[in-house]
Amino acid sequence: PHEVESKMGHSDLKKLSDEKNKVAKLSQIREIVFGAEDGLLVPLGVVSGVAGATTNNFYVLIAGLAEAFAGSISMGAGAYLSSKAEREVQEWAITKEMNEVETVPDEEKKEIAVLFESEGLSPADSSKVADLITTSKKSWIRTMVEKELGLSNEPIHSGRRDALVMAFSYLGGSLFPVVPYLLLPLHTALLYSVGLTLAALFGLGVYKSRLAHGRMLRGGLEVMVIGAFSGGAGYVLGTLMPILLRMIGIRIN
Repeated sequence: PHEVESKMGHSDLKKLSDEKNKVAKLSQIREIVFGAEDGLLVPLGVVSGVAGATTNNFYVLIAGLAEAFAGSISMGAGAYLSSKAEREVQEWAITKEMNEVETVPDEEKKEIAVLFESEGLSPADSSKVADLITTSKKSWIRTMVEKELGLSNEPIHSGRRDALVMAFSYLGGSLFPVVPYLLLPLHTALLYSVGLTLAALFGLGVYKSRLAHGRMLRGGLEVMVIGAFSGGAGYVLGTLMPILLRMIGIRIN
């Protein structure tokens, strides 16, 4: 019986570990989707705006490529700094809770009872749960970090990896609105740029909704409409801007 119990325990732990790994992978996929989505939307607005303001493919291409590379670097740097800050906060919080468990154990034990009581357990049951949890320092600290501070105890993965994923996702997404200007005449390129980007946004929206077990058609259309608005607004602004500048006496060659 003891062996069966031990095997069942190992199986349960493996199942929990698999679930954690699955969630971690989904989180990484969400970062890819987020980077690609921005990489599609922002350059589309830029190249559409410049295409509305000029008749020269070269200017549109330079603006699009500059935005794509600058945007990917910016997104990568933001992801790195965000992960680094999150990891530092997590480490500080865990260290703080470890010190408090050592220096004021009675107060920390009372806090656990109060936390469970606030979740609906009776005072007596909350006290029993606190007694059980505080028999293991690891469980004690994990409970305080998660329930009191609202932080995860799981180690935060490398900020460098987050930065690379975000940067390359953004750069990959930016190819759809920018590349047509490298291959086609301006007005044809504009149509292909918008069409390819909207198709990619629709696919991305469908995939994102699938991950969240949402309505895929609605998710795809929602993201695509936002992309259409971004490109349309950029084109209108690019068309109107030279007119407005000429009205105030500024001329663009």
